[in-house]
Amino acid sequence: MVRTFPWARYRELSPEGIRVPDGFAVTADAYRFFIHENGLDLEIARILDGLDARDVHELTRRGNQVRWAILHCFIPHELEVAIAEAYVRLSGGVTAPVDVAIRSSATAEDLPDASFAGQQETYLNVHGIASVVYACRRCFASLFTDRAISYRVEKGFGHLDVALSVGVQRMVRADLAASGVLFTIDTESGFADAILINASYSLGEMIVQGTVNPDEYCVFKPTLQQGYRPILRKKVGSKEFKLIYDTGGGRWVKTVPVAPKDRARLGIGDDDILMLARWGC
Repeated sequence: MVRTFPWARYRELSPEGIRVPDGFAVTADAYRFFIHENGLDLEIARILDGLDARDVHELTRRGNQVRWAILHCFIPHELEVAIAEAYVRLSGGVTAPVDVAIRSSATAEDLPDASFAGQQETYLNVHGIASVVYACRRCFASLFTDRAISYRVEKGFGHLDVALSVGVQRMVRADLAASGVLFTIDTESGFADAILINASYSLGEMIVQGTVNPDEYCVFKPTLQQGYRPILRKKVGSKEFKLIYDTGGGRWVKTVPVAPKDRARLGIGDDDILMLARWGC
């Protein structure tokens, strides 16, 4: 139910010198085990039976009921122990708990005629066994956000036909520097010889959510692979806000404004741009 690395990207990329943080996966089978052990399959079917997803009030009411039911059920002991043991191994021992990112991935994430990407929750800077287990439960519940329920109805998917896996991965201190997203083609034109990088200060979740305008860098692959430094374009984004670690009060991250002088400059330098581009290649 809980699988440690090697995930493919870790197994294949680490020997190439690409630094991928370690982690583990709480599998879709673990999600199904949690649902079954708590009798939630019958409860969810009852709550959502006959739902008209176009009725926003009814969608919200029933979605809240499903999420409440999931959040107030117990994590089966076998699953809780498996998550705890994997987290301790990732930390290198009980006395040195690490900060992790906890991300949801539905089993129907990217299909030719439907994409569920971005509909489930992500939790950053999660620290300690109890918090990791709790965040996994919240990820399970996020399979039933109003948006996800409505989308499944629209696309004709059964609510119990889709499961969810939870990825737990060590965090790097991007909150002290910059992070972002790298594409191995130009996403607008489809041009295959370009590396496109979007970057902003601190944690990258604000780029993923589309709530910040990042810097943009473009690198030409063929001459990069010949040993040159072919950065074709560097565009400064507005980067008004950044997401940093928070402490205390049950909050894990917080949004803060970026100083005007930092908004006006590029978030990463040429050496980092070229290193990332080489990793992309």
